[in-house]
Amino acid sequence: METFTVRVGDRVAYSAKWLQSTGQVAGDIGHARGVVVALESTTPDWTLATIQWGNGEFPDRVNVANLAIVGANSRFCAI
Repeated sequence: METFTVRVGDRVAYSAKWLQSTGQVAGDIGHARGVVVALESTTPDWTLATIQWGNGEFPDRVNVANLAIVGANSRFCAI
């Protein structure tokens, strides 16, 4: 299983995998960028990140499994 950690202060975007699975690769949400301002573990396998988006109005609470750290990494890039 892939290990992925998001921390308060990280700059994030929706992961390429999530965008592809929901058919939103070409939409505005694919350009969403924000900073994690809080984390809430709701179950052992489910953590919600509260995100302050910098370039639009998007859901402010997102499952961290659907996020990627902005920058060069496999979750951010479509492979």
